[in-house]
Amino acid sequence: MRAFRVAYDGRPFHGFQRQPDVSTVEDALLDACRALGVADDAPEGYAAAGRTDAGVSAVAQTVAFAAPDWLTPAALNSELPASVRAWASADAGPEFHATHDALFREYTYHCYAPRANLALAKDALDRLSGEHDFHNLTPDEEGTVRDLRTDVLRDGDYLVVTLRAGGFARNLVRRVVALVRAVATGEAPVAKVDRVLSPEPLDGPEGVAPAPAHPLVLTDVGYDLDFAVNDEAAASAREVFADLRVEREAGARVAGEIDDRLR
Repeated sequence: MRAFRVAYDGRPFHGFQRQPDVSTVEDALLDACRALGVADDAPEGYAAAGRTDAGVSAVAQTVAFAAPDWLTPAALNSELPASVRAWASADAGPEFHATHDALFREYTYHCYAPRANLALAKDALDRLSGEHDFHNLTPDEEGTVRDLRTDVLRDGDYLVVTLRAGGFARNLVRRVVALVRAVATGEAPVAKVDRVLSPEPLDGPEGVAPAPAHPLVLTDVGYDLDFAVNDEAAASAREVFADLRVEREAGARVAGEIDDRLR
């Protein structure tokens, strides 16, 4: 078994997990394996660290499967679209499973909140840290108890929120961010956090809708493995995302120009 670290821009895809009739990151990975002759469908033992939502990006998504010795990250990239780049790999035992053997998963959210109070954001996250039943922050009906580790810092107009846990229920990260932003901007009192964590369900306008998907990045997945960076593949990934950064910054400047002239 070999595990591969994969970075991707989530905006062009309808999430990670393959679905009928829409483009997903997993489709791209499995198509590359077929094109390289690794397998006709999913390779033996194939599994991924997690399922990111549509629009969510990653730097450390991890997939593992029975791979031939010649299949390096650079070789995998030769059949992947530019927006999906393998960049490191590790040998794993025959029983390794990328989903079940993950020690933790870490997500980072870049929340635009120029008027947010950092102290209030920290207070909200302190209340959310530790083991809680997050049933009011996910549509899941099972597996809602999680042990959450949190951090937040200010970077200009953004709150950068980092959440780490063994795993995450559906929408949990984005709903936590939405709740923290509401508290930090004064839209909701800090006591709202305690209400969300209470056993009673939140209905209707009391509920917390998820924050948008595109500012969210899967930044780390922990394993008891020794990943080796493939220099060629990592250089390719850096080039792709450096170009994407320039493109997005240029787009932001154009939008800013229009906004300024309309005022």
